Amino acid sequence: MFRTIRLDAVLVQAVIAGALSFSHLHDLAEAAGQDGWKAWAYPISVDLLLVAAWRRMRTHADNRPAWVWFVIALTASLGANIATAGMLDLGDVPAWLRILVAGWPALAFLGGTLLAHTPASVPAEGEPAPVTAPLTAPHPEPVPDVTVERAPEPVAEPAPELPPAAAPTPVPATTAAVPPALLDHARKLANTHHATTGNRIDTETLRARLGVPAPLADAITAQLT
Repeated sequence: MFRTIRLDAVLVQAVIAGALSFSHLHDLAEAAGQDGWKAWAYPISVDLLLVAAWRRMRTHADNRPAWVWFVIALTASLGANIATAGMLDLGDVPAWLRILVAGWPALAFLGGTLLAHTPASVPAEGEPAPVTAPLTAPHPEPVPDVTVERAPEPVAEPAPELPPAAAPTPVPATTAAVPPALLDHARKLANTHHATTGNRIDTETLRARLGVPAPLADAITAQLT
């Protein structure tokens, strides 16, 4: 069974426009000193960059980099079309145009690499999850009223009285042990204080000088007397 072939006017127009642009790019590259296969490679490079940028714009949410490279490739294509339409003498191409044509391969390689290896945009964290409508539960069947008789609660017996607890016997405080080195240092401070002021050092002053707790200061004062 043969299939009928239908020609799409838009597709035909696209093929014609692409062929003309391809030819203009080739002529401009050849006039700028790129002869042989290199002149044919320039229009392929421009068209591939256009297609890569357009594809990324259609498949990725963040299409700002794709727009930049699409405009660059479109400018190169339109510039070649205008230049070969009589606006430029192809027999005497200016130096700045030769520099642009010679630098195009590096620019196209950079654009194609960035378009191919730039990761797709990841949705921001913290976005609310879609809310689904709750399912309607079926109406429960009515439950018949049932009367349940409770057993009488047992009466709690009073707790037996306990004799009063005896008061705790006070424990005599023990004298804190004083290290010999600390005692010698305290004795030196006491002698210095007595030589300076003419009075014996008191417990508060000794505790402040040594930086020890009050019980230990009391024990040191008791051993100094």
